[in-house]
Amino acid sequence: MPPIFLNALILLSILWLTACTSGGSYAPVIERKARVLVVPKTHSVVRGETLFSIAWRYGLDFKGLGSANKINSPYLIYPGQKLRLRYSTSGHKKTPNKTVKQSVNKKGAEQSGSTKTKTTGGRSTVKNGSPSATGRYPYRWQWPIKGKVLTSFSSASAVHKGIDIKGKLGESVHAANSGKVVYAGSGLVGYGKLLIIKHNEQYLSAYGHNNKLLVKEGELVKVGQRIAEVGDTGTHEVKLHFEIRRDGKPVNPLKILK
Repeated sequence: MPPIFLNALILLSILWLTACTSGGSYAPVIERKARVLVVPKTHSVVRGETLFSIAWRYGLDFKGLGSANKINSPYLIYPGQKLRLRYSTSGHKKTPNKTVKQSVNKKGAEQSGSTKTKTTGGRSTVKNGSPSATGRYPYRWQWPIKGKVLTSFSSASAVHKGIDIKGKLGESVHAANSGKVVYAGSGLVGYGKLLIIKHNEQYLSAYGHNNKLLVKEGELVKVGQRIAEVGDTGTHEVKLHFEIRRDGKPVNPLKILK
């Protein structure tokens, strides 16, 4: 083959490969550590969001966000609603934990009694009956899965506010503490299929990159209960991303988990 035709063939091959990798079918995974979040002044609620998931997304305390927008417990929101995200925290008073009727399981975990549900925007929200512990809280935290910690907590990181734990595809994920599921979905970029559990008026925990969610919003769960399956949604490897937040602020799970 003449050199001129050989060079032309090589050039066409390069152009074809470039087009294939830059087309719409190419979707690289972007994790939280590659994303810098800027909190806007307001947020328009879309179907599937909860006040808890919005507060989690922007690193806000759900009580403060609710108070700033005159939304009280059980924090019901609706699609199209505009929430103010920038507000002063000086006037926000912390809500004391309310004691509700408890039942104790075999492991000593406390669970609340009956609940009532209300659906808004296609998502179910529990009214009343939010689990809380009497006395000191948290009363016990368990590892959601057993495995090597791939990424540790970093207070200096602007985006990675939890730990990544190595797991096997389909392995059971367990609730680190008793509480109420306040978000179950895949609407938060970088978390894949995500669960957020409210433990009381201070503590929330989150479980990301799941392959399958086994509980729904509004459901009460006990410490150690199977709630999901380990996966690689929203990431490039099989692992569980786990976070704990107190009053909206991330805390180091390794100092809490037993």
